[in-house]
Amino acid sequence: MDTKRELKIALGLLVVFLSFFWLPLGDSRFDTAVSGALELTKLYAREHVVLCLFPAFWIAGAVASFVSRESVMRYLGPNAPRSLAYGVGSVSGAILAVCSCTVLPLFAGIYGMGAGLGPAATFLYSGPAINVLAIAFTAKALGLEIGLARAFGAILCSVLIGLAIAFLFRRDEGEKTAKAAAFAAGEAGRPLWKTGVFFAAMIGLLVFLNWGQGSEGSGFFTTIHAWKWWISSALAVVFFGLLWRWFRLPGWKLMLVSLVMAVVAIATGGRATWVVSCAMLGLVYLTAGRSDEAGEWFEQTWSYTKQVMPLLLGGVLLAGLLLGSPSYEGLIPSDWVGQSVGGDGFGAILFASVAGALMYFATLTEIPILQGLLGSGMGKGPALALLLAGPALSLPNMLVINSIIGPKKTVAYVALVVTMSSVAGWGYGLI
Repeated sequence: MDTKRELKIALGLLVVFLSFFWLPLGDSRFDTAVSGALELTKLYAREHVVLCLFPAFWIAGAVASFVSRESVMRYLGPNAPRSLAYGVGSVSGAILAVCSCTVLPLFAGIYGMGAGLGPAATFLYSGPAINVLAIAFTAKALGLEIGLARAFGAILCSVLIGLAIAFLFRRDEGEKTAKAAAFAAGEAGRPLWKTGVFFAAMIGLLVFLNWGQGSEGSGFFTTIHAWKWWISSALAVVFFGLLWRWFRLPGWKLMLVSLVMAVVAIATGGRATWVVSCAMLGLVYLTAGRSDEAGEWFEQTWSYTKQVMPLLLGGVLLAGLLLGSPSYEGLIPSDWVGQSVGGDGFGAILFASVAGALMYFATLTEIPILQGLLGSGMGKGPALALLLAGPALSLPNMLVINSIIGPKKTVAYVALVVTMSSVAGWGYGLI
């Protein structure tokens, strides 16, 4: 008998037993935290999984299936010119304007295809941090000064974080460079412009399905929001047309899926989440069991879904239990956070970065939270640090990143985000 193994099992059983033995049921804070964590996870499943993560999974699967490894190596690989690789990483992430969880399957897709660690990390940070809509709302709600500081700080941090993590793990990157040199330039299965149109349709669906309403009754964002479902419907028609013409999926199956979507939309009064759910189920039906590239697309998408979804839901539940949300308190009292971010001292700035990195922020929710903290005496340095670290990281986000690149690189990435956010907040506080 393996004594060490059995001892580990015994200790694990003891921890589980004692956890349930001393479970503080009946304590108001614990009961509220548990109820709130379940409510947050329910909200996440309803509001973010269907509209955000499902399209992101399909895009990530398409990257792995339809984008040649040579193309990824050319623009994002370790041999690519730095200005090109980091420029593409930051711009492509910013175009998506996704949250810290939605960007994860896309990051896994490009990194798995051979992107260098540095450019991939830049993409990972820029997606949720350089969110044009969030930056515009920040300037409108908190002032133009902090809005501009957030935009400049996020762009600078995305590139510096990528360069720093590439330097820290340059030995691993050297091995990837050697492997990249072994790839000969292969011929694409279809012209590049066709692949670009296909991805543009999917990314357009991801962006417009999640388009938020402006803070005022008029303006550009409000106008687009009023037309978002019409725009999304037009993109869906284009997308299904591409599946029919370029991927040779049977037209009658596409018509069947479209009919089911229309019926569900009418029956539910236009509740879009159910419509998108039916669309995704329809795509599963269309692609499952096929031996061609559409079947590979489904297999890659399912692979990312299995890897990411359990960790995300578990992470959201744990983050809600410990840190709470704007509507309830977690096990860690929110007063502690409020008292620790007052003024512009570096300790307050560092605490704001760490707290923001652990908390889960749905898109744009960091702004009302920050308004409350600023009203309670929070300094502008900690405010910027929270804006730079909070949307880009979260506890669920860290769990998934660890499963993709491993614990050492994950710790380095998190430490770099916290450090860069703190330094940016400190510099902003001195101005």
